[in-house]
Amino acid sequence: MGLFLLIAMERVNFYIDGFNFYYGLKNMKNIDHDWLKFYWLDYVKFFQNFIGENQVLQNVIYFAASPPFDVAGTNRQSTLFRANKLLNPNRFEIVMGQFYKKSLTCKVCKANFNVYEEKRTDVNIAVRLMLDCSFNSVDTLVLVTADSDLVPPLQSIKQYYPDKKIRVYFPPNNYSVALNDFMKTEKKPVVRLERNKVKFSNSIMPDVVTVAGKTCTIPQKWKI
Repeated sequence: MGLFLLIAMERVNFYIDGFNFYYGLKNMKNIDHDWLKFYWLDYVKFFQNFIGENQVLQNVIYFAASPPFDVAGTNRQSTLFRANKLLNPNRFEIVMGQFYKKSLTCKVCKANFNVYEEKRTDVNIAVRLMLDCSFNSVDTLVLVTADSDLVPPLQSIKQYYPDKKIRVYFPPNNYSVALNDFMKTEKKPVVRLERNKVKFSNSIMPDVVTVAGKTCTIPQKWKI
């Protein structure tokens, strides 16, 4: 009887700070208009490019919020999410935060005006990171952000769940000294996503995504 060696696959989750990622793409598009086509991205396919041997891409969790002052932008975001859910219903997850209205007073003219602030995204990410570790539902956590506010939960994971592997990817055209310094303690380099244009190019969805009779079409504004 042959002897079979069973190798446990390392479960990998990607946690995307949606605003960091979107505005990173937007900044890159302002530098090179060709980056506009990466707005229409298959996120699971894209991050699959970074998976190594004996690893399995388990989940891509996208953390975002819908700006109430931008109906057209919210509709484009919803279309992107629906297309990704059609293609990867069991591996692409969306966690929504919220915008809150805040009243301010102009220091010059003393007039009152309202602004909207995005809230909960970094908290939602931190909570999910800790929950996935506490339930032992992941082996490697890849945080896609340049938000230094997320250093504390990473430090907590390192302290309380030392068996978990932590990786950080900076969204395009984004950088954080604090996160980079943290990864130095892990002796692992940060991945700079703007240096992976080929992987982006290989992960663009077709203009029309159709699965099981359901269809999503790329927003006109995102077409080149």
